[in-house]
Amino acid sequence: MSELQRLKGLLPPEMQSWVFVEAAASADPPLITIEEIGRDEVEIQVDLEKWDLLALDHRNLLFWHEVGRVQNDAVPRDGWEMAALAIGLGGAIGELWVQDGLLLLMALGLSGFAGYRLYLKNNSEKRLQDAIAADERAIDLACRFGYSLPNAYKSLGGALKELVEQTRKKKKRGFYEDRLEALRKSADKARAEMAQQQGSRQSVSSENVYG
Repeated sequence: MSELQRLKGLLPPEMQSWVFVEAAASADPPLITIEEIGRDEVEIQVDLEKWDLLALDHRNLLFWHEVGRVQNDAVPRDGWEMAALAIGLGGAIGELWVQDGLLLLMALGLSGFAGYRLYLKNNSEKRLQDAIAADERAIDLACRFGYSLPNAYKSLGGALKELVEQTRKKKKRGFYEDRLEALRKSADKARAEMAQQQGSRQSVSSENVYG
């Protein structure tokens, strides 16, 4: 079985008809990314040369992170915002010339909306929160595919540590470090909840025996 076929098998059944896994074909591609390829179709692209160097569990969790992005509707869309911004600004200048107030307001509204969408797309805090949410999805998917919760956290944490070590660019490395810190906090919270549940079960068991 090829690696791409193996990864396709890690897709939830409900996504297998519209999410595709392919080898990255661009020059110097990212390790793994997602791209909208058509209406209601998404492609996960993998740089197999770099990908095969990672441990199996690390690959699995990084793949499920991208699946989590799809589930959270965080797929990068076609760059219509720049076109809309240009059209809106061009229209605004044109309406200033002919002095049509209503069309001017419509053009400015289009420009404002497109500018806001561009801001969200390039906002580092929004990107980080989206990535953290996808990491949580990856943990859930790992458990769905047979990982224990501790092993799921351990595998994703190991993958992020590896990305930190491999990344030279300070900003990108910091992005992975922030995700790793958020994952640690999530793991601590999950550990505390598990301990509380175990304590509750032990308490109930004691009451059954000694009550």
